[in-house]
Amino acid sequence: MSAIHAEYDVAVVGAGPAGLAAASVCARAGLATVLFDENPSPGGQVYRGISGAPFQDRAILGPDYWQGEKIVAEFMASGAQYVPGARVWSLTPELEIGVSVGGGSALTSTASVILATGAIERPFPIPGWTLPGVMTAGAAQALLKTSGMVPRGRTVLAGTGPLLWLLAWQYLNAGHGIDAILDTTPHRNRSRALPHLLSFLVSPYLRRGLALLLAVRGRISIVPGVTELRADGGGRVESVSFRTAGGGGRTLACDTLLLHQGVVPDVNLAMSVGVEHRWDDTQVCFTPILDPNGGTSVPGVLIAGDAAGIAGAQAAAWRGVLCAIAVVKAMQRDTKVNAERLANTAIAQFMRGRGFLDALYRPDKAFRKPTGDTIVCRCEEVTAREIREAAAQGCPGPNQMKAFLRCGMGPCQGRLCGLTVTELIAQARGITPQEAGYFRIRAPVKPITVAELASLPKSDDAVKAVVRI
Repeated sequence: MSAIHAEYDVAVVGAGPAGLAAASVCARAGLATVLFDENPSPGGQVYRGISGAPFQDRAILGPDYWQGEKIVAEFMASGAQYVPGARVWSLTPELEIGVSVGGGSALTSTASVILATGAIERPFPIPGWTLPGVMTAGAAQALLKTSGMVPRGRTVLAGTGPLLWLLAWQYLNAGHGIDAILDTTPHRNRSRALPHLLSFLVSPYLRRGLALLLAVRGRISIVPGVTELRADGGGRVESVSFRTAGGGGRTLACDTLLLHQGVVPDVNLAMSVGVEHRWDDTQVCFTPILDPNGGTSVPGVLIAGDAAGIAGAQAAAWRGVLCAIAVVKAMQRDTKVNAERLANTAIAQFMRGRGFLDALYRPDKAFRKPTGDTIVCRCEEVTAREIREAAAQGCPGPNQMKAFLRCGMGPCQGRLCGLTVTELIAQARGITPQEAGYFRIRAPVKPITVAELASLPKSDDAVKAVVRI
């Protein structure tokens, strides 16, 4: 049993594919490496719960999921220090990290930081999305992977993106019926994706994607071209109403409604330390500005994996390797001569076809920019109408919106509303999302208690005593 060190050569935040790969490379190169992760076991969202998956039948979650066993095993054997259940709530330009573990907090320093914070689901604000029984597809998949839990009763999936189809397939494998998939993918996206078709045909996603769609179609009722969605109910969701591009409207009874319209980089920790970001109109979100090796505008801070832009698990892992190589070289340690070339070749291979997927599954404006009394900021219960009215009264951006309406000041720190607020303000003012900007993220980036702040140690010896692993 060893204590958390006061200083490291490199600290990695996040134990998904990118973080695991990065920490493994750094530790094997002889660097004092620590990996902080919020979850109780390694794997991130993609390989969540893989060290204790509840299913004996591996076919339920599929072969792509079980690929995570290798990367987790390599990390656990690498010699890197692993700190699960750790919430990193602060990162300064001087590379001092604030972390809470087991009810206590510590500040620890490092020579380099690799942020592998991964992706979060894009906000999907529709009328009624705050009702009990309405949740995201990603949250539902996490419950499936960690506990083998599936919803009771009538289940409807709504939205767009590969994860929606993957979850439906996994539910079917687990013996859980899906009453309907309400596909919000706009028909016009097909023509947008067409210029990228050739690269998709030679990508690693073609065969898997077709197999997934063929396995789901015919077993689930699919409604294409959905343009409007609404969840209704008393104490919980009881039905979902929708309209299609053809003008038809229907209502389906349901006990669980799962929403999803893609994933976006989790940028809060990177933004809090001052990393420069720009609006990526292809993936319709903010992404960090990086050099070819994942370096950022803040010296010593690198970003790997989907936190650098959505690219999938395999590309994420190789991006982690590339960041780790850069750190190892900066420490004047030897690394394999062809390692960078190998990583870049692998990244290019797994990036092939991403343009097609980004164009095909680009979420519709109607679901990114809600209207009326649809709640946008769940924490402070702020509606789309209120945001538009504040912008019309002269509110120039999301940070000023905090003073008007408290948007982004709740426990989630804007994770569930930030992109929506940016796009609503940009639309109302006739400017670009880049010009509108994003919330100014400050520490603590994650909720912590006053007791945790008060427990901050005052010396290196005290830091070592905070948590033992």
